[in-house]
Amino acid sequence: MAHIYMTFDFGTDEEKAQQARHKLEMWKQAFRLDKKLLYKFERTGDEGATEKSVERDEKSEKTSKAAKGNKTGKSKGKAESERSAASNGNVKLYLRFAFSGHEKMTEDRLLKKFPSEEPFSDLSPKAVKDGDAGFAALEEKFDSLE
Repeated sequence: MAHIYMTFDFGTDEEKAQQARHKLEMWKQAFRLDKKLLYKFERTGDEGATEKSVERDEKSEKTSKAAKGNKTGKSKGKAESERSAASNGNVKLYLRFAFSGHEKMTEDRLLKKFPSEEPFSDLSPKAVKDGDAGFAALEEKFDSLE
């Protein structure tokens, strides 16, 4: 099964990257693309602060569900301010399509659909197919990401 990789560079726009993640999850469910569409984010820059803010966001969501009254509003505001302060690094999205030979039409439709949709339309996507220059490096990079 041949893979196709697409890369999107969001720069420092963490909000747009999260919109893209939500859009990808929606497409995976709607079109049943569980193993055929994989994606990973690469965040460069102040990674320690970003990871800490994600952990704090998860903890604050758990506590906000358990808390009642004014505490919920305070914890949400605090988590959002920490998230915006920590998102000063670059964000890149790597997509991997893994379609078999008889799914060529679906593959072509998705390759055309991604650059035309809202969170991806402003970015300049790069599609790299098997045999193209830089494919091996991109595949190694994708496999090395968490």
